[in-house]
Amino acid sequence: MTVEVWTTLFVGLSFLLYIYIGWRSRVKDSSGFFVAGKGVPPIANGAATAADWMSAASFISMAGLISFLGYDGSIYLMGWTGGYVLLALLLAPYLRKFGKYTVPDFVGDRYYSNVARLVAVVAAIFVSITYVAGQMRGVGIVFSRFLQVSVENGVIIGMVIVGFFAILGGMKGITWTQVAQYFVLIIAYLIPAIAISLLLTDNPIPQLAFTFSDIAEKLNQIQVDLGFAEYTEPFANKSMLDVLFITIALMVGTAGLPHVIVRFYTVPNVRAARFSAGWALLFIAILYTTAPALSMFARYNLIESLHNQTIEEVRQLDWASKWENTGLLTFADKNEDGRFQLTPDKETNEIEIDRDIIVLSTPEVAKLAPWVIALVAAGGLAAALSTASGLLLVISSSFAHDIYYRLINPEASETQRVFIGRVMVGFAIVIAGFFGINPPGFVGQVVAFAFGLAAASFFPVIVLGVFDKRTNKEGAIAGMATGLIFTAFYIIGVKFGGMSPWFFGVSAEGIGTLGMIINLIVTLVVSRLTPPPPLEIQEMVEDLRIPESILPPGEAAGEF
Repeated sequence: MTVEVWTTLFVGLSFLLYIYIGWRSRVKDSSGFFVAGKGVPPIANGAATAADWMSAASFISMAGLISFLGYDGSIYLMGWTGGYVLLALLLAPYLRKFGKYTVPDFVGDRYYSNVARLVAVVAAIFVSITYVAGQMRGVGIVFSRFLQVSVENGVIIGMVIVGFFAILGGMKGITWTQVAQYFVLIIAYLIPAIAISLLLTDNPIPQLAFTFSDIAEKLNQIQVDLGFAEYTEPFANKSMLDVLFITIALMVGTAGLPHVIVRFYTVPNVRAARFSAGWALLFIAILYTTAPALSMFARYNLIESLHNQTIEEVRQLDWASKWENTGLLTFADKNEDGRFQLTPDKETNEIEIDRDIIVLSTPEVAKLAPWVIALVAAGGLAAALSTASGLLLVISSSFAHDIYYRLINPEASETQRVFIGRVMVGFAIVIAGFFGINPPGFVGQVVAFAFGLAAASFFPVIVLGVFDKRTNKEGAIAGMATGLIFTAFYIIGVKFGGMSPWFFGVSAEGIGTLGMIINLIVTLVVSRLTPPPPLEIQEMVEDLRIPESILPPGEAAGEF
C-alpha cells in the first residue's frame, strides 16, 4: 500500500478511537466538564499531562529547530523540561491543594479581587490562543502532505475532530483521549528514531548512538565543508544572552501555562498530583531524550539526500516532490548548473526547507516502510490535537467559569455552566482555526511566544501567591498587567511591526524573561507600598504551605 493509503488508515482509526473515547466520557456536570470530576488515576493523568505538554511544537517542530540551530537548539530541551520539573516540584502540589478549577480562579481568590481574576482571564486567553495557533498549523501541515489536501482543509478537519470530544466530554473526555494520544505519539516518534539510528550507526538506541557514535563528527565536517558552523558549536546562531533569556522564558513560562496547571486539578488529592507529575516527567523524558538524536540524524540524511544532486535526481525523489507541492520545501537552480546546493548564504542557497517538515519527512528521506511514515503522521496529529483540546478547554473555562459563573451569574446552574463552556469551546475552535490557517511563524516559534507571555503574566503572581503572604491584590494586578503588556508589545513589534530587538539583541522568543522580571519587581514594590492582604488571606497562604497530611480534618485550604 502507498503512504497515503496507510496514512488514511492510521489517521482514520486513531480518530475513530478518539471520538469513541469522547463519546464514552461525555459529562453533564461542571466538575466533570472542567476538572474530570477529580477522579483520574495518577498514571493516566501522567500520560494525559505528557500528551497535553508534548504538543505539535515538541513532536513536529522541536527536532526541526534543533536540526537547524544545532547546539543552540538545546534551549528548547533545557527550557521545556526544566520548566516542567519546576512546575511539578515547586507549584503543582500547592495549586492542587488550593482546589480550584482554573488559574484565574486561584488568582481571584488568593488576591481577593475580581479585577485580578479578570486580568488573569485575559492573560490565560491571550496565552492559550497564541499556543493553539501553533497546534492548528501542525494539523494543517500533516494533512496537506499526507492526505494531499490543502492546509486550510486540513485545519478544518482537525477543528471538527477536536471540537467533538472537547465539546461533548469536556476535561473528562479530553483527559482519556489524551491518554490514548500519548501512546500513539510516543510510538510514532520512537519507531522511526530507532530504525534510523540502526541504519546510520548500527545502534538501535538513539540516545546512545547520538552520544557514542561518530555521527556528530561526520555531520560537523559536512557542515564545515558547506560553509556552516559546526553542528555542535555553541552560540553559532544565537548570542549567549539570547540563549539564556529564551531558556529562562521557556522554563518559567512552563510553570505558568494554564492548560498544564489544570491537569493537577483532575486527580483525587495532593499525593496523587505528586505521583502524576512524576509519571508525566518519565513519559516526557522518553521523547525529549530522543529528540536531539533524531534532529542530528535528520540533518545528516537531508544534506546527503539533497545537496549537490542534479535536478533530475531530485525530481525522482517522490517524497521531495510531494513536500514541494505543499510549498514547505522549495528548490531554485540560481547558478543554473543543473544541481541544487545547500549554503548558509540566503542569496546563493538553492534549497529552502521549512523547519516544521523535518520530523515528518525524516522517515521518507531514510526510505523507511510506508506504514512507518504514515504512523509518524498519525503521531503528529495526536500531539497537535491533544494540546489543542487542553487549550480550548482553558479558553472555555476562562469564559464560562471565571467570567460567567464568578462575575456575571453566581447562581448559574450546573447545566447552564456546562452549556456556556461548550459554546465557548465552539468559539475558541473558530479562532484557533483562523490562526492555524494564518500562523505568525513556525510551530515552535509560535509556541515560544506563548511561553513568554505565560512567564511574564502568571509565574510571579503564582509563586508569590504561594510563598509570600504580603503580596496583595494591587501588586498582583499591576504586575500581571505590566508584564503582559510589555511582553506582548515587544513580540508584536519585533515579529510584525518591523521593530529591531532593542534589548541587547534579545529575540521575541526570549523577551518573556524580562517581562517576568518586570512583573516580579512591580508586584513586590506595589504590594509593599499598599495595605497588606486581609488577615484571613494571609492565614490561608500559611495553611496552603502546610503538608495536607498534618492538617486537621476539614482544613485543607480551598477544598470545595
